[in-house]
Amino acid sequence: MNLNLGVPCKKKLYKIYLSKKNKMAYVDIPREISSKEILENGCNLSSNAYKKLLMKNKNFKTLGELLIRNLERSDLGIEVGSLSYVPNSAFKFMRAKALQRYSFLPEITDESLLCILPQSFVNMDLKEGDVIISKDSNIGEVIILEKDYPNTMLSGAMYKLPLAHHKYYILAMIKHRIFREQLDFIVPKGATIRHARQLFLECKIPFPNFNAKQSIEFIETLAKSIIYKEKLIKERHTKILKLIESELLENQKPNVFKYAYPTFAELQESGRLDTGIYCEEFKKIDFLIKNYNRGIFYINENNIKSGATPTRRFIGKEYFLPYQWITPSHCSDYGTIKERERINFLGNPNITQDCILLINRGQGKDCGKSIFYSFKDLRMGQHNQGMYRIIKYPKTQMLFILCFLMQNFMRRYCSFLSLGSKMKELKIEHFLRIPFPNFPKNLQE
Repeated sequence: MNLNLGVPCKKKLYKIYLSKKNKMAYVDIPREISSKEILENGCNLSSNAYKKLLMKNKNFKTLGELLIRNLERSDLGIEVGSLSYVPNSAFKFMRAKALQRYSFLPEITDESLLCILPQSFVNMDLKEGDVIISKDSNIGEVIILEKDYPNTMLSGAMYKLPLAHHKYYILAMIKHRIFREQLDFIVPKGATIRHARQLFLECKIPFPNFNAKQSIEFIETLAKSIIYKEKLIKERHTKILKLIESELLENQKPNVFKYAYPTFAELQESGRLDTGIYCEEFKKIDFLIKNYNRGIFYINENNIKSGATPTRRFIGKEYFLPYQWITPSHCSDYGTIKERERINFLGNPNITQDCILLINRGQGKDCGKSIFYSFKDLRMGQHNQGMYRIIKYPKTQMLFILCFLMQNFMRRYCSFLSLGSKMKELKIEHFLRIPFPNFPKNLQE
């Protein structure tokens, strides 16, 4: 079967998918059960009660056995309540949203790390190397702290695990699907949010039978390498943003910004009555960019294209699917692809060269976020209608456009520029009016 020729029979493709998936499955769901089994399970007819873990390796320990002591109340975070949230404070509250499956480090955003009242703060002494696991909502998600987090506390959905020996090996195994699949059938399905309590301590962590020391050290080295790279991406991202901001602010023309209410001519030109593009903050950001002493440039309308979701398609993580599949949910806050998916469909893919992909809908601050698509590394791909692609610019200039749009002030700029109430959107015409400072080539590089 040649998948490049089109979409094959769905039944055949589903059989292939199941055969490959079952080879990697760690949980067995029996197709039939006896009356004896039903009675032994207290007449429970839930399929979860009859699932079994498929683990050929009998050399394992439970997560609870690997802790240096039992979990204590001080290891569990505390809920502070929404009344404690404030716009600005030196004290922070980390929510379970900071724990994501695609990252070994906490994902720090405005939604995952909140400012709280000083009197609501409880010191949890969060240090570099602490392993944090979620017991509620996104159960089993785990991260390791890449630095000290003073004046930061955990929500009641998270535990700080007291680990000492083979910490990075255990972290890697918790990240693996063998841990997630165990936890998935141990924890009861809730109507809305699932609560694992301390059931994650019952999950089994396999250990090597041969060359145990070398194997564990190798896996720990890989885990440390991933953590180091993630940390490096964050540090470089912060450094790049600071360089862009300082270059823009230090090379302004002598003009002085003065806010004025919109004129009738401005209203006619924009054709919009919403207040976003007329507020003082938007106009000030717009002024700072246009007042850059080396000039500005705009995206050429011939260099921006829209995407589409194929009508007939098959999407999954299977290696035999021919194209990369990119949507806004695959994009990180650092201009990288955080999750990989592939697609097969009838027709030609729309990504056939290096490009940057711009998110055009979502929350206001998400509009304009972008990622770089390296054709050399990823080959042909398809992006959906939730993104536009910028093509036919030098690679350096595309990367500069990406980095500039990731600036905090540009996130606010795009939020003001976007349309809509619940689902914000930026159309192509809006991206064409975003000014970009014409930084020197050496600085862009």
